[in-house]
Amino acid sequence: MRSLDRKLSRDLWSLKSQVLSIALVIACGIGGFIGTFSTYESLVRSRADYYDSARFAHVFATAKRAPAVLAERIRAIPGVVEAETRVVRDAQLSIEGVSPPMIARLIGIDFAHLPGMNRLTLKGGRWPAPGTRGEVVVNQRFLEARRLRLGDRVQVLVNGRLERLTLVGTALTPEYIYATRGGGMPDDEWFAVLWIDAGVLAAAFDMEGAFNSATLRIAHGASLPAVIDALDRILEPWGGLGAVQREDQMSDKILTQEISQQRIFGTVLPAIFLAVAAFILNVVLHRQVNAQRGEIAALKALGYEDRWIAWHYLKFAAVIVLAGIAIGIALGAWLGNAMTGLYIDFFQFPRFYWRLPPWVALAGSAVAVAAAAGGALAAIAGVLRLRPAEALRPPAPAEFRPLLLERLGYAHLLTPAQRMIMRNIERKPVRAAVTIAGIAGSVAILLAGTFWSDALDYFIDVQFSRVMRADVSVGFAEPVARAVRWELERLPGVRQADVRRTIPARLRAGHRSYRTALTGVAPGDELQRIVDVELRAVEPPPGGVLLTTRLADRLGVAPGDTVLAELLEGKRLKVELRVTGTVREMAGMNAYLRLDELNRVAREGRVVSSAGLRVERAEEPRLLERLKAMPGAAVVIVSRTLLDTFRATSARNIIFFTTVLTIFAAIIAVGVVYNNARIQLAERAWELASLRVLGFTRGEVSVLLLGELALEIALAIPLGFLAGYALCGLMILLMTHQEVMEFPLVIFPATYAYAGAAVSAAGVAAALVVRRRIDNLDLVAVLKTRE
Repeated sequence: MRSLDRKLSRDLWSLKSQVLSIALVIACGIGGFIGTFSTYESLVRSRADYYDSARFAHVFATAKRAPAVLAERIRAIPGVVEAETRVVRDAQLSIEGVSPPMIARLIGIDFAHLPGMNRLTLKGGRWPAPGTRGEVVVNQRFLEARRLRLGDRVQVLVNGRLERLTLVGTALTPEYIYATRGGGMPDDEWFAVLWIDAGVLAAAFDMEGAFNSATLRIAHGASLPAVIDALDRILEPWGGLGAVQREDQMSDKILTQEISQQRIFGTVLPAIFLAVAAFILNVVLHRQVNAQRGEIAALKALGYEDRWIAWHYLKFAAVIVLAGIAIGIALGAWLGNAMTGLYIDFFQFPRFYWRLPPWVALAGSAVAVAAAAGGALAAIAGVLRLRPAEALRPPAPAEFRPLLLERLGYAHLLTPAQRMIMRNIERKPVRAAVTIAGIAGSVAILLAGTFWSDALDYFIDVQFSRVMRADVSVGFAEPVARAVRWELERLPGVRQADVRRTIPARLRAGHRSYRTALTGVAPGDELQRIVDVELRAVEPPPGGVLLTTRLADRLGVAPGDTVLAELLEGKRLKVELRVTGTVREMAGMNAYLRLDELNRVAREGRVVSSAGLRVERAEEPRLLERLKAMPGAAVVIVSRTLLDTFRATSARNIIFFTTVLTIFAAIIAVGVVYNNARIQLAERAWELASLRVLGFTRGEVSVLLLGELALEIALAIPLGFLAGYALCGLMILLMTHQEVMEFPLVIFPATYAYAGAAVSAAGVAAALVVRRRIDNLDLVAVLKTRE
């Protein structure tokens, strides 16, 4: 056995570059699996720990104005273990030197007795003194995004009166891990959460002895739907807008979606890496064993049993796999830490740490070991069946037959070198197919990792140039007469104004329900359009409601069916609406009616709740100053600023993932091309040396070997494009359950070019290394080893 171990050491050293390339491919698969799944586990653990320590509420409810005495009735609901009420209002916020207005969510709390649910974690500064007017605590992310400091002042339009508030502390809360106004896009620069003294806020909005927000925690095993129904019945007479469970709370919904995406990434792409690694290892071992058939025969003739020889080659595979596992675990730890660091910018946790569950490392390693063992056993099975005398003879030469092009009469189209290349590929089609498949896999992986940038760019273009075509959007504190459109068009720089009416509603169909909003759209609305995935503008058909396809699927309805709409605003009517159509939008779970029909259904007259404005850019600052002074304009959003924030937030993450996957794909391409070239060089060394002796130059000899690789790369890249497109489609399909947005399957030509160029460059790099070995062939030594 010691002699076999010495042989193993010599084999590993002579094939050290191939061993390292295969180990790196295995490491990429294990590292990707460990990195993504450990990040997934870290997110799940961090969320659970934070939710438990901060006592995150299970149910959230809002109302117009409910008397404080209802709190006892809410606490008496069966299953409720804790309930808190508060005042929450949105208002315009402005900072000196920033023209566009921002939005502040004012939350009233008693700083002498901090809330028991959704607990605040003070990150800096101090709490305001109880009853102090003009001091607030701000969410930390807004302070950082706006580069503010504690002690700075902001202005907030509180119930028509401009208030100057001093920032005295920063805080985190599980309720706003992902701070957004509700559209699903990050609003760190334009949306602030301000905690203010409860008495001061109640007095400012005439809410003394009342509340408009309630949060509940329920007992383990209690019926969540029953608690929500009971809560809705209590708050309905007071303008209740319908309670939602934690899973429908916007911050938790977006966090859950990100965690789900992480699980998908951790399953699909690493699985491909490991499959390619097993594939390469199988090929390398198969050719290595075939190249050593004479040595194996000699070992068998000397009395070595088959099991010892098999164990020798299994150890050869094991060394490669163990090296890949060691590198992969280290790579996965680095990748997991880096990905966790990226999520810190998205989600605010007081304690956000990375952890590597043992099962993740063991699962990835087990897959790699199983793949390697299978490849090694498959490779040596055939040789071990040979008798020593038969194995000592060299393999029979390949049977000659004319090329397909020669049989068709087109041989004159090829040079002699090209005919030699084509003949070698045609004689060994399985080997060529194996190489092409491996390179195509690297192209597919690169596309699957980089197409997200294209999908986001396309999504942004559609949303901001075809759907949200308004330069400025205005939301009113209360519904106003439709004639406000003409008043808005008289403001500085406004060239056009379109209006809408939005009413929060719960749609029911049988036992299924979903809380959304009914949006009334005026015919011919150009600034806030409904656009399907085919980029066709759609208007709600008369006589019913138009649902997005995801909402229709959620409710289990189709055109012609009816849904019960419970309006959660105004007179709180319950009306049956006929589904007149569906539209596949990329964002949201929406329901649309014609504006007149929604006004009629709600029995409220000709009123609207929001407007979109097309504005001359030069006049935008004057317009924004006017809107800041309008008490009725509760929300003002400048589309350009929202777009810039969205791009800036997503750009760094996309660059990180693209860079990592480019490196991984390049490693696969190098591993496939280099190993294939090295094995072909070993198999054809005598042939190439003979050509050199006959007078062929180094370049001419290299063309015969590397030309075959170039042709295989040229064939693999378009196949990789097709496989990559299919893989992207699979990943999109796995994420179709998302409610916030639907990623489009869009891959721009530049991304195809990038993937092809990156893999080609990796192939060229591997080919240059092999070319150097061809140039350094010892002709005498090679020619002496033929027989």
